[in-house]
Amino acid sequence: MENSNELKDFKIKPSREKADIKIDDTTLRDGEQTAGVVFANSEKIRIARLLDEVGVHQIEVGIPAMGGDEKKTIKKIAGLDLNTSILTWNRGVISDIKHSIDCGVDAVAISMPSSDIHIDHKLRKSRKWVLDQIKEAVEFAKKKKLYVSVNAEDASRTDIEFLIRFVKNAVNCGADRVRFCDTLGILEPFETFKVIKMIKESVDVDIEMHTHNDFGMATANALAGIKAGARWINTTVNGLGERAGNAALEEVVMALKHLTKRDLGFKTKMFRDLSEYVAGASARTIPVWKAIVGTNVFAHESGIHADGVIKNPLTYEAFSPDEVGLQRQLVIGKHSGTASIVSKFKEYGIELEEEDAVKILKEVRSTAVGMKRALFDKELVYIYKDFAAAKARREAKLKK
Repeated sequence: MENSNELKDFKIKPSREKADIKIDDTTLRDGEQTAGVVFANSEKIRIARLLDEVGVHQIEVGIPAMGGDEKKTIKKIAGLDLNTSILTWNRGVISDIKHSIDCGVDAVAISMPSSDIHIDHKLRKSRKWVLDQIKEAVEFAKKKKLYVSVNAEDASRTDIEFLIRFVKNAVNCGADRVRFCDTLGILEPFETFKVIKMIKESVDVDIEMHTHNDFGMATANALAGIKAGARWINTTVNGLGERAGNAALEEVVMALKHLTKRDLGFKTKMFRDLSEYVAGASARTIPVWKAIVGTNVFAHESGIHADGVIKNPLTYEAFSPDEVGLQRQLVIGKHSGTASIVSKFKEYGIELEEEDAVKILKEVRSTAVGMKRALFDKELVYIYKDFAAAKARREAKLKK
């Protein structure tokens, strides 16, 4: 049987192949499975190019067995000669894998339920049938010199003894890695660490984390899996995906870089542009409070916070905004302080005395409360003009 650990047919360029942790992005597959989302064919190609340029190690581009435009577009992406590996999603049946081979991809994900609730109620089969099906599909794919990931669907609800048996079976058949799917997003990081560590201690295999965000734990669970010995993370741009979505590419990469000191070498300056493009293609907006790429990540209004950032950005920013393609914003509103007022008016070429800044701030706060929002630049200029005119009148009266 072919050595499952050989990567000679794996298209990742050497600089990416050597990475300790690798990203397999599924924006084009699980991301597009977000309820109501459909990417145009040209958008799928553009997203693939952007993911490759950012530095993703592998792209899960879709499901060839769907046929039609899906298969045609996957074939086009596979022919782009990107630096990344191109992987497709398949059921554990040979006919699906043949569709993938038709597209010219170098890697396949073979997905099979592992939990009893899925085996009994969705497949209406037995555990033995599942293991036999994996063997047949994996051995066929390896004979075709494909890199193979076996996906354990609903792994987080799978009996641990059978899950380890499932993984061992996949590895013995030649699988290069196993994807651990927290399909319903029901794990928390401590339990994730525990189960991934148990698998790693039982089987020598690369594990990929596929985590969902139903309880807001997707990124945390992905990192917990890495800490326990997993080497791959399945991500989507903006956290798109079924129900509450998947682990967000931008969150995972930046968390690895800044929280665990593992820099994957990604072009993170592209993250905001990438997020905007995918948001537009998916007809979904990026919340201003979105972690890493939301515009409010570097927006400061509170007087104490803004004053600190003006003196040294590190006081209230974990990393520089230009690292992800954003800019720092001083928001002027109800909670602003005089330091923000002075700094903001400097942007307009106006040097304010401390006494004047205090008076203008009073009017700013009153106006912000009345309008129930922060103020626009033009509104601040109007406030200044009214203040300056009133001040000039007072000074003129004093001269008489």
